[in-house]
Amino acid sequence: MKPKTVFAGFLSLVMAAALLAGCANQMEPAKKAIADIEAAVAAAGPDAAQYIPDQLQAVTTQVADLKMKFDQKDYKGLLAAAPALLAQAQGLTAAAASAKQAAEAAALEAFNSEWGTLAADLPAQLAAVTSRVGILSKSKKLPAGLDAASFAAAKSGVDEARALWDQATASQAAGNMEQAVTAARQVKEKLSAAMAGLGMSAG
Repeated sequence: MKPKTVFAGFLSLVMAAALLAGCANQMEPAKKAIADIEAAVAAAGPDAAQYIPDQLQAVTTQVADLKMKFDQKDYKGLLAAAPALLAQAQGLTAAAASAKQAAEAAALEAFNSEWGTLAADLPAQLAAVTSRVGILSKSKKLPAGLDAASFAAAKSGVDEARALWDQATASQAAGNMEQAVTAARQVKEKLSAAMAGLGMSAG
């Protein structure tokens, strides 16, 4: 065998060994890069899925691409793409927090608006139905179309509505608008049922 041929073969083996060593040296950093990105995604928590699903999906899709590069042993390509993706993943927490804050502000505005409408209407309705119940309670005979059972149900509904309205106003005073509006909606339902039972007009 010619010396040149032997040398060329030896050189090829050396280069192959160097390439394998280089791949081995890059495998652990590549593995760590993926782990760091996944940890950053996990740190964003469920808020990311709820408030910024598109951004989260974009990052997770790119993570899948990196894992494919890892399986293909394209560690160099993986390590080149990883820093930018890590920055995106680390930004998910702040983006989710900002989106959550905006959503909560919008919800609070909606609750405040609904509360304004309910607070303007319900006290007058409650007073009117309470007055009607008081009058009928003193009457010796119920009007036509209203039996004792229906009147008792309406009276009970008014009592429940009054208690719920107290809860609603207390929640509103404490700044818990969601609870305030939820209770006020129940007041509205009970008053509507009581007024219908008593033959009163909601207008």
